[in-house]
Amino acid sequence: MPSFDIVNEIDMQEVENAINNAKKIISTRYDFRGSHTEIELNRKEKTIHIVTEDEMKMRAVKEEVAANLIRRKVDPKTLEYKDIEPTSKGHVKLDAKLIDGIEKEKAKTIVKLIKDLKLKVQTQIQDEQVRVTGKKIDDLQEAIQALKAKDLGIPLQFVNMKS
Repeated sequence: MPSFDIVNEIDMQEVENAINNAKKIISTRYDFRGSHTEIELNRKEKTIHIVTEDEMKMRAVKEEVAANLIRRKVDPKTLEYKDIEPTSKGHVKLDAKLIDGIEKEKAKTIVKLIKDLKLKVQTQIQDEQVRVTGKKIDDLQEAIQALKAKDLGIPLQFVNMKS
């Protein structure tokens, strides 16, 4: 029976390249000259830690990181930003978590969306992915198109298409 998997995977090497490019661009920008700005990627915990002088510079750093992620074909929706917090030196800091995999609640939402289409397909939640199987490839492709049209807040990839 034809099937495919719905996943949310992050290529950490591309994220690291995007962060390094953002650091390089920010170090050469005129509005950041002489200011203290740090961007750190923790690959193990999948977090990004940003420290800069004020909220205006923080917005610029966030935009630069997002632009570099897009250039590296990593969806910026994978970043979940926390609140901006002041530091002891009068700077501001921001932490962002990289969302990898599909949480149970999102997976249930995906399954519900597919069931609402009333297609002849079955869905299964497997760890951090959703498997969709059906008799007709056309039904599977219709499910993919419906999910691409919806904004679920996380990027989805459709892998392991088997017929």
